[in-house]
Amino acid sequence: MMLRVVFDTNVVLSALRFQNGHLAWLRAHWASRVVEALGSKATVDELIAVLAYPKFQLASADITALLGDFLPCVELVDVPVVRDAPRCRDAADQKFVDLAITARADVLVTGDKDLLALKAAVPFAIEAPAEYAKRFVEPDEVREPRAKYAVART
Repeated sequence: MMLRVVFDTNVVLSALRFQNGHLAWLRAHWASRVVEALGSKATVDELIAVLAYPKFQLASADITALLGDFLPCVELVDVPVVRDAPRCRDAADQKFVDLAITARADVLVTGDKDLLALKAAVPFAIEAPAEYAKRFVEPDEVREPRAKYAVART
């Protein structure tokens, strides 16, 4: 059975926006379909809104292209109100917990401290990207970003 994974907005943003960044490997990971990336209307809406932040200076065509690298790999899940779900300290992050519960995710990948604090309270793993990579990703799939400078060897 395929691993079912929720990636939070900041993880997806880092993978999409920074092509030589430390999470760029996730793009190939999703595209290979070795995992089932999960999303909901709320998580996709947030991603679209964040990509449109002026600080990123992305044209609408750029946003569309970035979304095209992620959304075709996502199973969209209709998420009802989850009344008995553990509550996240940051209410804005609750959508990821509710999605993971509703979609029966195996893992929620995040760097968010409020989400990571729920590890013991949920029926799925909550892991930082590096922890997730160590457990579920082939070592050759994760590549360090290329240095922008040469390092002299002595």
